[in-house]
Amino acid sequence: MPSMDRSALSSSARADLVKLGRKLYDRALIRREDELITDPRGQPIGWLLDTRIPMLDGELFQEVGEVLAGRLRDRDLYQIVGYGFGAYPLVCSVLSVPDSDLFNGGLVREERKEHGRRRLVEGPIDPSEPVVLLDDIINSGRSASQALHLLRREDLNVVGLLTIFNFTWSSGQSRIQDEGLWVDSLLDLNLQEGTNSGSDSA
Repeated sequence: MPSMDRSALSSSARADLVKLGRKLYDRALIRREDELITDPRGQPIGWLLDTRIPMLDGELFQEVGEVLAGRLRDRDLYQIVGYGFGAYPLVCSVLSVPDSDLFNGGLVREERKEHGRRRLVEGPIDPSEPVVLLDDIINSGRSASQALHLLRREDLNVVGLLTIFNFTWSSGQSRIQDEGLWVDSLLDLNLQEGTNSGSDSA
């Protein structure tokens, strides 16, 4: 089950975050007995988290957006970018909050578009302002690291990574911190079974 260390939060805020975390986890969890699921090599796995399921639900979309926007406001940061299908709803959820005019959002392509405006990062991102990378899950950190290198090639100042789930048994957080970024996750998952039988959604 999700666990989190949020000592700076009030007891009611912690309770609300735990409740939200359980809803996200329960909606995102896909088990082998429910449907065939495989790892990137095509091998069967026991479970995975598909965050697109809860994040494309209107109610949870709004709740997560408000929590993420609050974390960003606490750091006085207002530019966010996402890389991949798991991250795109997160960017949009932040842009949907009542004071969304404070935020700029961007979506990162795997490769620069070859026609039109030929952009790698779509959206009104200001290169002179710091940027926070949003991702749904940090596991190995490979996806976030790839996004970071793409953004740095565009001369963007990426200062942090904000995620929903952090798989604490993996090395992703330290990998990104070694790149000079802070890492903040709403929920730390301590599912030891995941080291052998689980995965995050691609």
